[in-house]
Amino acid sequence: MSSQEEIVIEEDFTLIRFQNDEDETIRFEKQVNSGTIQFHFALKGKGKFIFNQGNYALDMKEETSLLLYNPQKELPVHLEIASHSWIISVLISIKKFHKLFSTEAEYIPFLSDNNIEKKYYSEEKISPSMAIVLNQIFHYNLNPSLKNLYYKGKGYELMSLYFNQSEDPNAEHCPFLIDGDNVLKIRKAKEIIIANMAEPPGLQGLADKVGINLKKLKTGFKQIYGDSVYSFLFDYKLDYSRKLLDSGSYNVNEVGVKIGYSTSSHFIAAFKKKFGTTPKKYLMSITS
Repeated sequence: MSSQEEIVIEEDFTLIRFQNDEDETIRFEKQVNSGTIQFHFALKGKGKFIFNQGNYALDMKEETSLLLYNPQKELPVHLEIASHSWIISVLISIKKFHKLFSTEAEYIPFLSDNNIEKKYYSEEKISPSMAIVLNQIFHYNLNPSLKNLYYKGKGYELMSLYFNQSEDPNAEHCPFLIDGDNVLKIRKAKEIIIANMAEPPGLQGLADKVGINLKKLKTGFKQIYGDSVYSFLFDYKLDYSRKLLDSGSYNVNEVGVKIGYSTSSHFIAAFKKKFGTTPKKYLMSITS
């Protein structure tokens, strides 16, 4: 099964949802006006953007996002969606976008006075919190009359999360993070807790493992990832649990054990706290 849905959230603000569960690549083309900012999110699988009548291609990898902006000329969307891939695109005019974010322009590189007329490109990893919103967009199951309102809320939430996680870690407004050595240690700490999500080390043990003092670990982690170590891990684990459920290869008890819950009741409570539904009801919603 493959599907594509184009949702006009507001004037100059469109969300396009691509779900290709077939064994073949599908293609999508759309003309867009110059001065349109394009955000593309590959939640699952991969895609490819074709430019200049096929003379140039840009690959899009799983769990990454692309931001494309060229105020000087039209940049049509010519996208190839690989088999078994899920991609969400957000198209918003610079005029609309500037009205939303002008007060935060110093944090958004292409909104600065120096860059406003320059083309801009950025590739970022999709954060766990963004992945949750993207999954929610794919698994919409509310009353059809609420659909536009729901997507509007999710579209704005996605934009907020994107710019919350994509600040330059070497930016001058984060003096602590100018220390590149500490940045590498904190990223290593993140990798350790993800690799050991079922039995993560304590904070002091984690700090010792990466060679940083506890205060710098806690402060730096929040500055880079926008959350405390264990709040970040909670989000990551629950998002990972949804991927395991999506795969259809594990039951609720097995998923709970894999992410570190000793009893299914604790996993169910955590899942419900995060997503507002139980794992069983979630499974029913994606298989119905």
